[in-house]
Amino acid sequence: MMSFLRLMRALITLVRHDAILPVEYQQLYPVPARVLGTMARLFARREKADNPGERLARALERLGPSYVKFGQVLATRGDVIGERFARGLARLQDKMPAFSDDEARAVLEEELGKPIDALFSEFGPAVAAASIAQVHKAVTLEGETVAVKIVRPDIDARIARDVKTLTLGAKLAERFAPASKRLEPKKFVETVARSLQLETDLRLEAAAGSELAEAAAAVEHYAIPSIFWTLSARRVLTTQWVDGIALSDHEALAASSIDKAELATTLARAFLGTALDRGVFHADMHAGNLFVRPDGTLCAVDFGIMGRIGRSERRFLALILHGFLTRDYKSAAEAHFAAGYVPAEHSVEDFASALRAVGEPIFGKQADEVPMSRVLLQLFEITDLFDMRLRPELVMLQKTMVQAEGVSRMLDPKHDMWAAAAPVVERWMRRELGPEGLARDFLDDMVRLRDAAKRLPDAIEDWAEIGRKLKAGELKLTAGPRLRPWALRLAWLAAAGLIGAAVTHGLYTL
Repeated sequence: MMSFLRLMRALITLVRHDAILPVEYQQLYPVPARVLGTMARLFARREKADNPGERLARALERLGPSYVKFGQVLATRGDVIGERFARGLARLQDKMPAFSDDEARAVLEEELGKPIDALFSEFGPAVAAASIAQVHKAVTLEGETVAVKIVRPDIDARIARDVKTLTLGAKLAERFAPASKRLEPKKFVETVARSLQLETDLRLEAAAGSELAEAAAAVEHYAIPSIFWTLSARRVLTTQWVDGIALSDHEALAASSIDKAELATTLARAFLGTALDRGVFHADMHAGNLFVRPDGTLCAVDFGIMGRIGRSERRFLALILHGFLTRDYKSAAEAHFAAGYVPAEHSVEDFASALRAVGEPIFGKQADEVPMSRVLLQLFEITDLFDMRLRPELVMLQKTMVQAEGVSRMLDPKHDMWAAAAPVVERWMRRELGPEGLARDFLDDMVRLRDAAKRLPDAIEDWAEIGRKLKAGELKLTAGPRLRPWALRLAWLAAAGLIGAAVTHGLYTL
C-alpha cells in the first residue's frame, strides 16, 4: 500500500510540474491525450519553468535518486527528445542541490575514523553534487590535490523506497499493458536497483575504478584517475583530481581549442574498446561524469555503475556490429538468432531484411542527417514484429551505448558512429575470429571436457545407485502405455553406452 501511495505521489508530482504531456507538445498528441493533458494542467503549479525539460528535472529531483538516473539518460539524447528539452534536463548531471559541509565532514570523519585536520591539509566546499553523492576538492597531507566523494546521508533508505515503488510500477505495467512484457520491466527495474545499491558502497566503486583503469590503458587518449585507498571507505572515495573541462560545461568547451570531433570519436572508442576488449565499461557516461584535459585526453569519473559483459555476449555484439558496418545484414541477423535475441520460429531472412531497412538509410550518414527518433521508432517496431525480448544482462550495455552516442553527438553534430566504431570492432574481430581466438576457443573446450570427465565418476555412481534401488524394489518406474520392459532395458543400454563413449573420448583427448 505504501508503494502504491508513493507511486501516486510520483504521478502527482509530475502533474504538478507539468512534466506529463507538457503543453509545448500539445499539437502532437492524439485527441484523448490532449484532453488528459489539459485536465492535468489544471493542477499544475503557476510558477513552473518555461523549459519542459527543466520541469521534468525538478520533478525527478523531488522524487529521488532512482528517478534522477532515468532523467540523466534522457539528458544525453537531445537528438531524440529535442535539444531544448535535453538542456533543461542537463541540471540532473552535476547540478543537484548539495548537502551541508557539516554533514559532509561528519560522514567523512565517521568513515575514516579521524578528524579532518588529520586527513587533509585543505578541505573545500562541494564543487559538484549528483543524486547519490557530492564531490569536494581537498589537498592531502602530502600536498596532492584530490577529489573526495561523499555519499548523501540516508541515501540507502531513499533508494530502497524508490525501488519498491518502481517495482510496483513495473508489475502494474505488465498487468495492464501486456505489450510491455517483452521489454521485461520487472527485470529492468531489478537490474537498475542492483546497480544503485552497489553505487552507494564506494569501496566497490574504488575497486571498479581500479579495474576500469587497467582496461582503459589499452585505449588511446582515455584515462581513469588513480584511487587513494587509505582515504576511502564505504561512504567516502578519494581519487586523483582531474584538471580539465567537464563535457557538461558547453560554454567552456566552445571557448577551448579542444577538437570536439576528435573527442567524440575518442568517447565512442573508449566505451567500445573497454567493453569488447576487457568486458568491462563505465556504465554511467553522461556528460557530467566526463572531463577533457588540455591535451585532449578523455577522463571518466564516478565509477559507481560498472557494466560487465561476458565473452560470448561480446562475440555476438561484435558480430552484430560488424554485420552492420559491412552491410552484411544476413550475418547480423544470424548473430541475433545465435544469441537467442530472436525466437527460433522466425525467419532469419525476414529478420535480415528488417535490419536492412534500418541500416541502409543511415549507413554512411552523419549524425545531423539521421533523424534518430525515427530510427528508434523503427527499431521498436521491428522488435515487436519479431517478438524480441529485452535481455536484462545487456541493459547496462544498451543504456550506456545510448548515453555515449548521445554525448558524442552533443560534441559533434556530424559525428559518424559507424566510422568511430569500425576500427575497434574490426580489431576485436581479427583477434577473436583469427588464430588467437580459435586457439582460445580450443583451450576453453578442453577445459570443459576435462571438467565433464571429472564429473563422470559421480554420474556413474548415481546411475549405479538408481539401479541398485530399482533391483531392490526401493524405487519404481511408472511406465507409460507404450513403454515396454524391453524398451526400458534398451534405454539403460543406450545410457551406459553413451557414458562409456564419453569416458573413452575424454580420456583419449586428455
